[in-house]
Amino acid sequence: MAIRFGVSPIAWINDDMPELGGGTPLESVLADAQAIGFTGVELGGVFPRDPAVLKPLLDRHDLALVGGWYSASLLTRSAEAEIAALQPHLRLLKAMGCTVFIIAETSNAIHGDRSRPLAATPRLAAGDWQRFGARLTAVADHVAAAGLRLAYHHHLGTVVERQRDLELFLQATGASVGLTVDTGHAALGGIDPFRLIRDHPERVAHVHCKDIRPEVFGALGRRQGSFLDGVLDGMFTVPGDGYLDYGDAMRALADIGYDGWVIVEAEQDPAIADPRRYGEIGLRTLERCADQAGLAWRAAA
Repeated sequence: MAIRFGVSPIAWINDDMPELGGGTPLESVLADAQAIGFTGVELGGVFPRDPAVLKPLLDRHDLALVGGWYSASLLTRSAEAEIAALQPHLRLLKAMGCTVFIIAETSNAIHGDRSRPLAATPRLAAGDWQRFGARLTAVADHVAAAGLRLAYHHHLGTVVERQRDLELFLQATGASVGLTVDTGHAALGGIDPFRLIRDHPERVAHVHCKDIRPEVFGALGRRQGSFLDGVLDGMFTVPGDGYLDYGDAMRALADIGYDGWVIVEAEQDPAIADPRRYGEIGLRTLERCADQAGLAWRAAA
């Protein structure tokens, strides 16, 4: 078994804020990812959705498609309606050989709204968790039948943000609902990401590694800033450039025998944080920490 290191294109082109890297050619993103040493890349907004176009493009750079974010609306529509809506995304992932389906509930999310402070993050009433969980589990069962693992992304500004949210989420969902463990979102949401990995190994379907700057996040809260304000202020960075101990992260993954993808991700302004330089910092940090933890990883060809 061996993990594989991939990268999110959000470091180069931010889909939530097109002004951040919006003019960057996709070929430049892929060439940088290959040169750094990544073996996979997640889907971004500028990627072609036709597998006949996307696969040759990624093959030229020796990159696999790892998966890609899907925005769900299960608080406002049925599982059946959601399953119908996600079919184009699922077909693309299957055609590209992906193993995970990354999903988050966004019907009432505020992370993309710069006018809303993070303090206004929506909360589910106690009686709503079972209905939401049942719908999500039905979607996960459908995704599993198609050969992929659903990997729910807890995220600042959404209904699964804090430790209590996560506890209720895990209680309300079935075993087919895996998690995208995002170290940065977890830590800023008050969740210990490394304890989460060790406590719920059966749920760990995918891993995003981003580092944090707590002092920036604290200042954001004091001024009632939004999630996007926090991104612009620099509350996120790559592993090795922030607060979190990625030695602990790799030891936790080694402890549970994880053999999936580990993605370097950091929403930053590419004009300030050069994506290639920071991508190298992130990947070299994770490689070193994986070696120290005795966690095997698959190098680029």
